[in-house]
Amino acid sequence: MLSQPLEQGSVPSSDVGAALALLAGTQSGCGKTTIMLALLQYLRSRQLDVLSFKSGPDFLDPLWHQAVTGRLSYNLDTRMVGTQHSKQIIAEQSGSVDIALIEGVMGLFDGRSGVGGSGSSAELAKELQLHVFLVVDAKGMSGSIVPLVSGFVSYALQMGVTIAGVIANRVGSQHHARLLRDALQQHQLPPLISWMEKSAPGLPERHLGLVQPGEVSVPDFLPYLHIEVAHLPDLFSRLSFTLPKKPVQGLLVNKKIAVAQDAACCFIYPANIDFLYQQGAEVLYFSPMAGEPVPDKADGVWLPGGYPELYAESLAQSKTWQSLKQFVETSRPVLAECGGAMLLGATLIDHAGTEWSMANILPYRSIMQTKLAALGYREEASGIRGHEFHHSVRKTEQVFEPCVDIERGDKGVRYKNLRASYVHWYFPSAPDVIAEWFSANW
Repeated sequence: MLSQPLEQGSVPSSDVGAALALLAGTQSGCGKTTIMLALLQYLRSRQLDVLSFKSGPDFLDPLWHQAVTGRLSYNLDTRMVGTQHSKQIIAEQSGSVDIALIEGVMGLFDGRSGVGGSGSSAELAKELQLHVFLVVDAKGMSGSIVPLVSGFVSYALQMGVTIAGVIANRVGSQHHARLLRDALQQHQLPPLISWMEKSAPGLPERHLGLVQPGEVSVPDFLPYLHIEVAHLPDLFSRLSFTLPKKPVQGLLVNKKIAVAQDAACCFIYPANIDFLYQQGAEVLYFSPMAGEPVPDKADGVWLPGGYPELYAESLAQSKTWQSLKQFVETSRPVLAECGGAMLLGATLIDHAGTEWSMANILPYRSIMQTKLAALGYREEASGIRGHEFHHSVRKTEQVFEPCVDIERGDKGVRYKNLRASYVHWYFPSAPDVIAEWFSANW
């Protein structure tokens, strides 16, 4: 536990230890995550110490990265995390590894708005001066790869971004790969550096994206991956940047924060846990699925998001709710996010239409639907940033006081010292706000 302010994130103006590159796609669904996992497996097979990152606010892709590398995969972006904090994370995490690969978000130029705007992979590559490997779904394509890649290269250069190579997914044969390679070469475009056979195994998905890696085994992609360059790491970037010393204020010294963590509450940014420790808090874990009570010593509770709808039967029988209700009614602070907020309601109605009892602390129902209910970055008036992405909706006849002040998105529910909304918050974006939310008097 921290007893006094310390300095963190102090990095001199020198090369970051690992070589880095950004793996971006032409669009969502082109196979970025499959290629990402295959490349991580390949780099590990070359006896390299490998680290991964994920561009954007995604929770599931980093879990798959971790299943391959054995290391936490941190989120980076220019919108929610911010450029400076992204640099700080890279510097802190990559010092002892050989190579690091960042998986992009959506298509290379897709962001909050515009082309290559805020939150896009292109803007992250520009700000960090990263070389980009462009993933192309090449099924049914040969010469058409030229205008496609040419357009991406041209716009990337306008932004000051270098596409160092092309990776073709769903390639039909060696002959198909040769057609793609020759076409790129003849038109002086970035080379084909790798390709994946169309027979490669896929990754199972559900309504919020990929399933969790603990539910299925990570496929072995190496038999289907072909590397076209002699030494792939030579194409990675070597970074150099200076970071200011950032004081850790010790805003949560002597605070004990209970964090719900299990298969139903699994959407946790690693940087949020780091933040709690860095601010002096003691982190205590408990599992609602296992029926564990809120730890007796807890000063505050954090209920992260996840998949409560998949485990509704277990949660309906959980013995956690009595201790959680007592915690809330004694006006101690609780922060609930998305799936964690769903736990607090009277019932949860799953995709099959079955209604399950929940904690019944707040008088609303959470109803799963087949279509997306909300998606996008969020920023509260206080400056704290986050992201909203869910298929459920909250139904109630009672009017609640909003718990957050945001122009767009779920304003949430406030009850005593409890804040519940669909937004997943990024704690380091506003340390003072999070410290206030976890204090006894909001």
